[in-house]
Amino acid sequence: MKLNERSLAFYATCDSPADNAGFLYKRGERHTAYHRRWFVLKGNMLFYFEERESREPVGVIVLEGCTVELCDSAEEFAFAIRFGGTKSRTYVLAAESQAAMESWVKSLSRASFDYMRLVVRELEKQLEEMRWGSVGGCGGCQGSPGSWKPKPLGPEQSPERLLALPAVVPKENGCAVWNNAPGADQLPDTSSCGGNDSEGNLRPPPLPPRRRASSSEAGGAGAAAAESPSTFCRLHEQYGWEMARLRQDWLERRRNPQP
Repeated sequence: MKLNERSLAFYATCDSPADNAGFLYKRGERHTAYHRRWFVLKGNMLFYFEERESREPVGVIVLEGCTVELCDSAEEFAFAIRFGGTKSRTYVLAAESQAAMESWVKSLSRASFDYMRLVVRELEKQLEEMRWGSVGGCGGCQGSPGSWKPKPLGPEQSPERLLALPAVVPKENGCAVWNNAPGADQLPDTSSCGGNDSEGNLRPPPLPPRRRASSSEAGGAGAAAAESPSTFCRLHEQYGWEMARLRQDWLERRRNPQP
């Protein structure tokens, strides 16, 4: 594994929060003497410094593919970080108290990405169980996720009913009309207004004529809108009443067609 020394030194001494920090006694690789070092745990990297005020770490231990366990040593409260492999080094550390040792063993055991992956999988499993449990509690379904089946379509959602609906929503003056009244899902009978086209299909009623404002009127309206923010609202309400009246007249002619 290739590591950039400058990047590691910056990451070790930056202001990012550490998962654990404190003094530990580290046994040397060649000599069995213990040296007091300042350790900082960030993510899956364990940095150690000669002193707490040191700006560069003496070394770093990447906590991947390792196990943390207690060990017998001349120092009290000792534990070891063991890596798999015949030529891998074992780091022996010792804390200053029982509480510090337990804290370090717990934080080091949870520092690897393998542990985080297991936690994420377990949380995803619990979330999936909670989701299906809520579905079963609401709908009375106690089966597994694979046993779920879609509900049959009702009479109002049958394929024949869906095919009978118009492909395009009727519009009036370019605005879609949503009407929940009975018979609103059918095309309006416009035989008295527009008649049929060349293919025999019903045509919608003719659109009312639109009023085109002159350039002077448009300029005056723009100035008025700039002066008063509510001008658009008043115009919208005025034309809205006109559209409502035209629609009401069209509905009256539809209900009472003239012979």
